[in-house]
Amino acid sequence: MRGEGLFMDRGVPGGASRGRLTVGVQHRGTSAVLTPAGELDHHTAELFREPLEQAVEDGYNHLVVDCTQLEFCDSTGLNVLLGARLKAEAAAGAVHLAGMRPAVARVFEITGADAVFVVHPDLESALSSAAGA
Repeated sequence: MRGEGLFMDRGVPGGASRGRLTVGVQHRGTSAVLTPAGELDHHTAELFREPLEQAVEDGYNHLVVDCTQLEFCDSTGLNVLLGARLKAEAAAGAVHLAGMRPAVARVFEITGADAVFVVHPDLESALSSAAGA
């Protein structure tokens, strides 16, 4: 992958790992791969929104979110992803989600959001699908 970038961290009081999120960004062709690690919630949502929006502004209309390190996602985090989906689709792209852990997948199932995203079992299948789109 080329274009390693944006490793951000926002700590929130409450413990060594609780309330923390890092976001890694890499680029492959027309796809931006975003890797959130930790908890995506109302404390950290803006930290994730910024690189998602920046990727679309920079011309990466296929966003691949590698969820393998995402431990938690609340409704605020889900809304960030839904907003990114709208921006990507407006640019003739899409948001692909890869490797969701059961706790995160459950949020998408309960809300029905799994029906509006392209969900893949792993990063490689998401990248293959995004490249062929």
